[in-house]
Amino acid sequence: MSMAKPSPSYSGRPELVALGGAIRDLRLKHGLSQEGFADEVGIDRSYAGGIERGEHNVAIVNLIKIAAALNITLGQLIQKAKL
Repeated sequence: MSMAKPSPSYSGRPELVALGGAIRDLRLKHGLSQEGFADEVGIDRSYAGGIERGEHNVAIVNLIKIAAALNITLGQLIQKAKL
């Protein structure tokens, strides 16, 4: 399987970095490894890492699955990221 490449247009944007940081913080608070979290969400571990680094413009369906895996609403995730 090839590793997901960062989005050339969006990688590093402040909003994506803030969202990724919020996801990482919540994942760690839940005691989830990046691999376990990715499995629960249904995405590749390298893609999950890229999300946490703000490298990917994440599809809404994946954001919903991420929020569900963290036992929060999408609104709460957006609020945690201060977006």
